[in-house]
Amino acid sequence: MPTHFFAKRAWLGAELGVAEDVLLTVEGDRLSAVEPGASALDARALPGLTLPGLVNAHSHAFHRALRARSETGPGDFWSWRSMMYAVAARLDPDSYLELATAVYGEMLLAGITTVGEFHYLHHDSGGQPYADPNAMASALIEAAGRAGIRMTLIDTCYLQGGLDGRPLEAVQTRFGDGSGEAWARRVDGLLAVVARTPERVRTGVAIHSVRAVPQAAMETVATYAARHELPLHVHLSEQQRENEDCLVVAGCTPTELLRRAGALTRHSTCVHATHLLPRDITLLGLAGVNVCACPTTERDLGDGVGPFSELVEAGASLSIGTDSHAVIDPFEEMRGIELNERLVRHERGIRDADSLLVAGTSGGARSLGWDDLGSLSVGSLADFVTVDDESPRLAGAGVEATVASIVYAASAADVVNVVVGGQVIVENGRHTLLGDVPRRLSEAISSVLA
Repeated sequence: MPTHFFAKRAWLGAELGVAEDVLLTVEGDRLSAVEPGASALDARALPGLTLPGLVNAHSHAFHRALRARSETGPGDFWSWRSMMYAVAARLDPDSYLELATAVYGEMLLAGITTVGEFHYLHHDSGGQPYADPNAMASALIEAAGRAGIRMTLIDTCYLQGGLDGRPLEAVQTRFGDGSGEAWARRVDGLLAVVARTPERVRTGVAIHSVRAVPQAAMETVATYAARHELPLHVHLSEQQRENEDCLVVAGCTPTELLRRAGALTRHSTCVHATHLLPRDITLLGLAGVNVCACPTTERDLGDGVGPFSELVEAGASLSIGTDSHAVIDPFEEMRGIELNERLVRHERGIRDADSLLVAGTSGGARSLGWDDLGSLSVGSLADFVTVDDESPRLAGAGVEATVASIVYAASAADVVNVVVGGQVIVENGRHTLLGDVPRRLSEAISSVLA
């Protein structure tokens, strides 16, 4: 039997804009009809503005335990990384399951229905594989199922401690498989695990960064992604030191090194892409890559502001990520792309609100390999989010400014209902599967840091 939802208003994409009285019919886990100007019938009411489910294309779930705790005085990305490693050293499959479940619950409350989990915490605290080599990945998959979020589990290759080839040490040994070939053998097993839940979980792969993977292994990862038709992600030029080291060791920029390794295609996503030369921008645009901007993390860590406008003009597309979870608020990430660039370029209106909403929906879906997500259209997976457009932040915007008000003024607190695959996951601001998400977060973080 079909299920009906009646949206007071719904955003139907950049071309169609906002429509009134939209009847959304769900059969199975997909939209079978999208009818503007309809009557409510016996449909479940969605008061407010309904959007496609928002997509978080870049997450490290365990970083959530660091929120605000890293704001302890002067520092930079590298000092923050030392604190992050201390958290990574404490996790095991059981504690990671509890923490990730709560984090994904927070994402759903914020309107995120799909997450890309950039996963490199593979082995035990001594760097040895667990009895199940993918125990940590399985914990993340189970966490996503408990919370009700879709996931692309992005299994990350991480083999060395720097571009000079130094070995992994201390907690970094948890990240490494020894070689690109050993990484690929472990991911073969992960593909079998994910195949058991194809409706909610998919697989991607990643080169952690040019710092952490030698060129030969980059080629192994890129070939693996192409053979299995998987998304390929990479942290790119987040820090100037990476660029400087790459020029010294490889005689080229990180972007050029990835191109040599065959890692830049339209199925690639480059995360951050903060410090790029003009030639880098051209190469990324010609390859048609997706670029994942994480503005709240990039400003929290003092990374800088990426040349996102130039990248789009060159041919790249955009998505958003919450990365370190300094906050989990997709609206803040979307507007951060624009507002951060305004500070650098000293001008306003660099891109329109619809294009930012595309980055937060179909742009992220493309990045994570979900071609059937990111729009309210017949045949799409029935993932959608309703925002209270009469909240204190959004009241008075007027019909003509609806999308702009959502992108530039809404917050995670304005999300009232979330549907994933036709199932109501958040109702009136409450998570229907997890109940008290703040309590879960508090208990899970306290357990990890104890």
